[in-house]
Amino acid sequence: MSEEEKLLRDAKKLPWEDRLLHKNWKVRNEANIDLIAVCDSITDPKDPRLRDFGPLFKKTVADSNMPVQEKALDALIAYLRAADADAARYGKEICDAIVAKCLTGRPKTVEKAQAAFMLWVELEAVDVFLDVMEKAIKNKVAKAVVPAIDVMFQALSEFGAKVVPPKRILKMLPELFDHQDQNVRASSKGLTLELCRWIGKDPVKSILFEKMRDTMKKELEAELVNVTGTAKPSRKIRSEQDKEPEQGAISEVVGPVASADSPTDASQEIDEYELVDPVDILTPLEKSGFWDGVKAAKWSERKEAVAELTKLASTKRIAPGDFTEVCRILKKLITDVNIAVAVEAIQAIGNLASGLRLHFSGSSRFLLPVLLEKLKEKKPTSTESLTQTLQAMHRAGCLNLADIVEDIKNAAKNKVPLVRSSTLNWVTFCIETCNKAVILKVHKDYVPILMESLNDGTPEVRDAAFLALAAIAKLVGMRPLERSLEKLDDVRRKKLSEMIMGSEVGISAASSSVAVQTAGGIVPSLETSEDAFVRKSAASMLSGKRPVQAAPNIKKGGTVKCGVNKKSDGTGQLKSSKPVEPPEDVEPAEMSLEEIESRLGSLLQAETVSQLRSTIWKERLEAISSLKQQVEGLPELGQSVEILIRLLCAVPGWNEKNVQVQQQVIEVITYIASSATKFPKKCVVLCLSGISERVADIKTRAHAMKCLTTFSEAVGPGFVFDRLYKITKEHKNPKVLSEGLLWMVSAVEDFGVSHLKLKDLIDFCKETGLQSSAAATRNATIKLLGVVHRFVGPDIKGFLADVKPALLSALDTEYEKNPFEGVSAIPKRTVKESESNSSVTVSGLDGLPREDISGKITPTLLKSLESPDWKVRLESIEAVNKILEEANKRIQPAGTVELFGALRGRLCDSNKNLVMASLTTIGSIASAMGPAVEKSSKGILSDVMKCLGDNKKHMRECTLMTLDSWLGAVHLDKMVPYITAALMDTKIGAEGRKDLFDWLSRKLTGLSDFSDGVHLLKPACSAMTDKSSDVRKAAEACINEILRVTGQEAIEKVLRDIHGPALAIIHERLKPHRSFQEPFESAKVMPMGPTLKSSSRVGKSTSNGVMKHGNKALSSRAMTKGSRTEPVIPVQDIAVQSQALLNVKDSNKEDRERMVVRRFKFEEPRLEQIQDLENDMMRHFREDLHRRLLSTDFKKQVDGLEMLQKALPSVAKEIIEVLDILLRWFVLQFCKSNTTCLLKVLEFLPKLFDTLKDEAYSLSESEAAIFLPCLAEKSGHNIEKLREKMRELTKQIVNLYSASKCFPYILEGLRSKNNRTRIECVDLIGFIIDHHGAEISGQLKSLQVVASLTAERDGEIRKAALNTLAMGYKILGDDIWRYVGKLTDAQKSMLDDRFKWKVREMEKKNEGRPGEARAHLRRSVMENGPDVAEQSGEVLRSVSGPILTNSRKNYGHTELLMDQHLVPHALASANGPTEWNEALDIISFGSPEQSVEGMKVVCHELAQATSDPDGSGMEELVKDADRLVSCLANKVATTFDFSLTGASSRSCKYVLNTLMQTFQNKRLAHAVKESTLDGLITELLLWLLDERVPHMDDGSQLLKALNVLMLKILDNADRTSSFVVLINLLCPLDPSRWPSRASNESFAVRNQKFSDLVVKCLIKLTKVLQSTIYDVDLDRVLQSIHLYLQNLGMEEIRRRAGADDKPLRMVKTVLHELVKLRGAAIKGHLSMVPIDMKPQPIILAYIDLNLETLAAARMLTSSGPGGQTHWGDSAANNPSSGTHSADSQLKQELAAIFKKIGDKQTCTIGLYELYRITQLYPKVDIFSQLQNASEAFRTYIRDGLSQMEKNAAAGRTPSSLPMSTPPPASLTISSPEFAPLSPLHANALSDGKALNNSLSDQRNERFVTGERADLMENAVTSGTLDAIRERMRSMQLAAAAGNPDIGSKPLMSMNDNLNHGLSSQIPRASDHTGSDNAVQSGVHPMDEKALSGLQARMERLKSGTIEHL
Repeated sequence: MSEEEKLLRDAKKLPWEDRLLHKNWKVRNEANIDLIAVCDSITDPKDPRLRDFGPLFKKTVADSNMPVQEKALDALIAYLRAADADAARYGKEICDAIVAKCLTGRPKTVEKAQAAFMLWVELEAVDVFLDVMEKAIKNKVAKAVVPAIDVMFQALSEFGAKVVPPKRILKMLPELFDHQDQNVRASSKGLTLELCRWIGKDPVKSILFEKMRDTMKKELEAELVNVTGTAKPSRKIRSEQDKEPEQGAISEVVGPVASADSPTDASQEIDEYELVDPVDILTPLEKSGFWDGVKAAKWSERKEAVAELTKLASTKRIAPGDFTEVCRILKKLITDVNIAVAVEAIQAIGNLASGLRLHFSGSSRFLLPVLLEKLKEKKPTSTESLTQTLQAMHRAGCLNLADIVEDIKNAAKNKVPLVRSSTLNWVTFCIETCNKAVILKVHKDYVPILMESLNDGTPEVRDAAFLALAAIAKLVGMRPLERSLEKLDDVRRKKLSEMIMGSEVGISAASSSVAVQTAGGIVPSLETSEDAFVRKSAASMLSGKRPVQAAPNIKKGGTVKCGVNKKSDGTGQLKSSKPVEPPEDVEPAEMSLEEIESRLGSLLQAETVSQLRSTIWKERLEAISSLKQQVEGLPELGQSVEILIRLLCAVPGWNEKNVQVQQQVIEVITYIASSATKFPKKCVVLCLSGISERVADIKTRAHAMKCLTTFSEAVGPGFVFDRLYKITKEHKNPKVLSEGLLWMVSAVEDFGVSHLKLKDLIDFCKETGLQSSAAATRNATIKLLGVVHRFVGPDIKGFLADVKPALLSALDTEYEKNPFEGVSAIPKRTVKESESNSSVTVSGLDGLPREDISGKITPTLLKSLESPDWKVRLESIEAVNKILEEANKRIQPAGTVELFGALRGRLCDSNKNLVMASLTTIGSIASAMGPAVEKSSKGILSDVMKCLGDNKKHMRECTLMTLDSWLGAVHLDKMVPYITAALMDTKIGAEGRKDLFDWLSRKLTGLSDFSDGVHLLKPACSAMTDKSSDVRKAAEACINEILRVTGQEAIEKVLRDIHGPALAIIHERLKPHRSFQEPFESAKVMPMGPTLKSSSRVGKSTSNGVMKHGNKALSSRAMTKGSRTEPVIPVQDIAVQSQALLNVKDSNKEDRERMVVRRFKFEEPRLEQIQDLENDMMRHFREDLHRRLLSTDFKKQVDGLEMLQKALPSVAKEIIEVLDILLRWFVLQFCKSNTTCLLKVLEFLPKLFDTLKDEAYSLSESEAAIFLPCLAEKSGHNIEKLREKMRELTKQIVNLYSASKCFPYILEGLRSKNNRTRIECVDLIGFIIDHHGAEISGQLKSLQVVASLTAERDGEIRKAALNTLAMGYKILGDDIWRYVGKLTDAQKSMLDDRFKWKVREMEKKNEGRPGEARAHLRRSVMENGPDVAEQSGEVLRSVSGPILTNSRKNYGHTELLMDQHLVPHALASANGPTEWNEALDIISFGSPEQSVEGMKVVCHELAQATSDPDGSGMEELVKDADRLVSCLANKVATTFDFSLTGASSRSCKYVLNTLMQTFQNKRLAHAVKESTLDGLITELLLWLLDERVPHMDDGSQLLKALNVLMLKILDNADRTSSFVVLINLLCPLDPSRWPSRASNESFAVRNQKFSDLVVKCLIKLTKVLQSTIYDVDLDRVLQSIHLYLQNLGMEEIRRRAGADDKPLRMVKTVLHELVKLRGAAIKGHLSMVPIDMKPQPIILAYIDLNLETLAAARMLTSSGPGGQTHWGDSAANNPSSGTHSADSQLKQELAAIFKKIGDKQTCTIGLYELYRITQLYPKVDIFSQLQNASEAFRTYIRDGLSQMEKNAAAGRTPSSLPMSTPPPASLTISSPEFAPLSPLHANALSDGKALNNSLSDQRNERFVTGERADLMENAVTSGTLDAIRERMRSMQLAAAAGNPDIGSKPLMSMNDNLNHGLSSQIPRASDHTGSDNAVQSGVHPMDEKALSGLQARMERLKSGTIEHL
């Protein structure tokens, strides 16, 4: 044995570490080999040996010997395959060593190092991997950087972005782009492209492109074109691989279907937000002058400031910060008067939401109500920005549906329909973008809102609600909606069900298609899951290296078959099973010669095979000849084909040098390919490389070409071509390429192009053939393209447009030699049947390929098309055009539906240039898509045609060009429905219709027969009556063309529907056809008879019909046609006499009224309004009537009015239906000012209104808004007679329509520019005040407008204004001065004189004093209630009758529309009170309906006071709050009883709303007395339980309002009173208090329900007791608990405890919570409990029990400032307790006092408390506790204590002292000896609400323990209660002796600082004058902050303010 062998043998005995680090390299090498074997043998990843091996590799992989290093890497790979994720602990050190030593080694070493890195990633050590990669890319040697990039590329490619985070790679790339080595730059480009596959192009561009040089950008842009679709991971991490066997087993059991449903490795979409770093925008915003800009007066400056914010916030990710103030500013700007500023603010909010996401959620909730309210804006810019912002807020996660229910509920009830519909549309969007789990949680909240919206009066709102419900059903199914559907009527239920069913069908279809795609996508992933490491280069991603695929190697055959299925859905059902079969394996596996020979067996002679391997060419030739004979002699080649081909490829092989042998080999292969029934594709692959080389050799060319042709017959030319592209392209011999192209020429001639992928062929020719430097190759390519031209035609030129001009000319020459033959070009050869079925459909019959662009139509592109920035929208449209260019303007329909939807939105763009660009793009898409555009476009053609309505010629021309493109793609018959609708559309103006007719005529000219043209005849004939001569002329030309191309029979069928002048044209054209004479004559006699309905139907859409010159057109045409048509008008009149004068059958008055804009100010009718009026009149008025009324001759108009006037009594009902149309016509006549006609109108109108009165009809708001503004404006006509008639007419309308509603219109007349109008309106106001004063009492503040007219120059106006004000003085008396506003002295003087004159006038007429009548009426209401008041005619007129009801119903809108300057505080009431006391009287004594008016005033006053909480108004209201609530509480029962009789619930809503407004204000709520609160809470709870309420009008809403009001009372009312009232209500109620008795319930049951409700209220109060305990007077609460327990007695308590009685349990819970929070100090609050009574009160036992229980559980809440319980009480209860020593408690007490002294607000109280401490505990050295304080502070305390001692001696207290000098500012109380204040105590101090607990405790100690000075040494015994009893006994005796009249009123809250005395020894005069606050003894109120606890309550006992118990 040699020394070396011995060394190796001995080394095997050494430990692993010694072997692996041995100095001899062979030992190390052997050790690595053994380590590989050991690791391969380990099957358990938890094997302990693996843990030993891990640390060894950091040194082995850095071995200096290359072979050993390679073996070490092999060992590492084996180790990593055997280990699990636990090995990652060694990753950093090992990876660092690999980076340092292995990446610059030999290629094999580098490859193994990369494999090791991939295994680290597999073991989830991704962070370690990326850390070392960051180091590796910084290596100075470029050779080491490229492998690092490549391994990152491979890790991302195989594991995907979910495992390898792209964010870190993105950060590494920028420095690589500028690397000096081109290979590094190329690799970084490839890695960037791979990132694009995983996270999309847009994020990569936005993050990286700004950091690149321009050249790099251009190069990368060019490469990005090849990246399409998304990628999927092909490799899994180890933990996921471990799960695979289980999933595989499950799928085997379930079957093949399970594979479709199993989760695939589809990559999750990476959020770009997570990839970018946050940007701070607050700092630059501060510097930009934002805060000054937003407050600027100029709107442009405000807009610029907000635009700066919008720009800053447009960054992808914003750093979180305090945006509260920014949001407050934006909230104000949303409602900015300038729309541009508002829109900019809304966009800024959207950007902030997108950039901040969850950090913006609070602000989003803050802004949402304002944004929803803003939806009422109708301007497109505002609507668009709001929609995008709201959607952005939801997408960003700022808002979730669960949190915004209330906001949505409020918005869904908004009075503006647009807000309601837009809100519901947004909710639909939110639902659709949410996942199912979210909707399952929130659908219960949203379904009721949506169901309520289904009953909305606006169709848009209903439709939006339907869509939202359908969206919910789409996610959660029908079950949640079933109950709701039962409430709907049949029509709505059916519609909703259809929508839901439709969406479900869509879901199922989508899910099935997904399943198919998933199933198809599984197969290829199986092939890529190989363990062998294949090194990939990042640079290979570039286009010069290999094509970039969007998904992992999906077989092309799979996509082809999917396409087949789509196209053959209808017919190919039998073949649908084919795609399920696994695709044929075309890649041959390796096979050795020995294996081939073994498989041959006896198929061939062994001698033949051995001779083929001979080195002598003759033997090989002989052997191949023999083989050929043997093969030809074989009976069946089926199973032997592959093995024979493999044999020939191996021996003699393709490297055979002898030509003869080569020829024989090719002949044998050709024979096998032609003879075999199925020739496998893998055999073609085996041969192609060799055959292609033989084609280049002239000696074997013929044989090789024949063989290739045979292959094509066997497997199809498509497969052969695909393989040849790659082989010939990469071959070094240019002959291979040129001759291969020549064979392709012959193949195309033989087989045609139906089997080829023409796109690949053309690309190959362009990129390889035509770019070749060899002339032979270029010529061959030109020949090939020429042959292709013969089959596909000139369209091929579009694919070659970018070729060099010289080549283009050569191609054109070749095209001429091979002209397009089309269908006649029949292939000479065919492919075998098995292949032809599948391969023909590759390119289909369409010839040239159409590209699938669905991958390029990304969500980002679609979103950009809707961007608020017009530049972004334009870029997006250009991007679509670029996609079409790249696809050579031939695309498939896939993915274009969404694109058309986005482009449809751009057709309404505010930027006209973008509209034209969109039109051009739509035309290009249609041309590129061909006939399929009809299905994909979803009716976009109708929107295209609407663009013809534009008044710009360029726009219309662009639209017609789009129609040309569309017509090129589809036939005209497909466009006819859209053209017909466009021709009937009134919104398309005359020029647009004329252009469309001209275009149609041109297109029809090129047709000889077009039967569908008959559908165009009717709209063309309607256009013959158009008022535009151009339209009529174009329509006539079009009719001629239609008649030419349409069949005779078709025209005959529609002739009956034709009338008017078009009949003459048709008759003229069809004169030769005699068969047409009869129908024409019959139609001519009665042209407007039976066809009236049909003409009326299209009347509106023909814009103007026969308006004005329509009759001229008729008559002139009739004259030109001859004398026979002259009598047409008389004939028509005779014919229509039998018809009804008014046709109201199809009338839809509601729709017309909805279109009315309700304004008080009059505006002249616009042209389109006049046209609409004429259309409506033609539709609903008989022809002879509307012809007269619309005539330009006023005489005919008068005749028409005569006709109406005669028929008026008989057509009253019909006139009411069309009253709005008539009123619009009257307005038109007022504007024309023809005196004769106007006189007739004013003669007719009084009769019309008399008729309406007889029919008991009152004008609607819309009708009033049509007519009254005009009447008011025109009342100042210059002719006196007309003015008089208008005046009388107005007075008549006031009586009919109600004065309160007419009043605003007449007020608006005061602003007219016509002086006569203003005078008339002022006089009318005087008339209304005189005759209808009560009705307008709520609007009297408008008299200031009348008063302002007294300053006018015109004497007549001044006189009229003074007369009117004098009339007001007569009615109102001196109250009128409250309404006239601020006047100058001169005006006041004039008014005084006029009022005095009025007084004299009244005295002469015995009319009494001014204002007497009104005062008398008010007194009658207050004293006698509604009965006496209703006897007054004035009140009867204003309170009862249908007019009032109508006025109340309609006035809501009017009030909102009134100009704020004109009527600042108008109140909508008929008999509305004008002051607070009057309002309260009416609420108290009036009927429910009357009290509503009083409540309106109260609500108004409450709103005013709330807006100014510090003003005097609030103080006044606080005084009256108890009276108000008392009135309203009494009114609750009255209003509910009234509504239960069947009346409206209006009064109930008002009373609850008024209470709600009252209790929303804490000051008002606290001012309500306990007795009042008792009555109110009882009443509310009783009505909550009343079973009749749900059946009332709006019962559900009333119940909800009762609930909300009850919660608001509990929140804001005085908590002491609330506790006391609710505890008292736990006792059974008196049966008389119940509103009614239910027949099926006993009073016991009802009391039980009532108690349950009370318990719920108490639970709510108790839950928050910890935070509100200092707002509660605990003595009062404990007294209530005591009384409750005493009333029950022990026996009843025991009985109820066993029965688990809820009220008793609740009382115990309250007591337990109080004891828990206050600890033993609770006993200091028993001042109102008689603790000395016998037997002992029950409450004491419960308190002791709770104290013991809580002390044992250590749950006592601290009541002192430092967290301690009361010293004395805690010691008394638990003498052995050592939790807090007295010493530490005293220190904490002192810390709190020093804290008070340090605050200048509480320093005096703090000093007083410190003084009391020194008195109580004289042994305590306070100054020893102040060692760390400053000398100034100690001096201040010393002086303060001496001052307090003097004050105490003088009998003064802190409340009577001036504020002490504030303490020194520099306090240094930071000693650890003092515990800080608890948060609760600190807050109480700062709020000034809570008393100082520590002082309270000390005070209690003093009174309870008798001021014992030795407190520190001795604990307080259980004599505490005895001391309390003794003290109370003496106090009660003193109180009884000194104050016999003891007050019994309830105590106020201890926080109100009232009635709390310090000591009976401090006399001070009372400052309180109110009876409620008077103190009956000499003890005066003081500052409650000074003292608290038992002492304060003892003082009240002394003063006699507490009832003697």
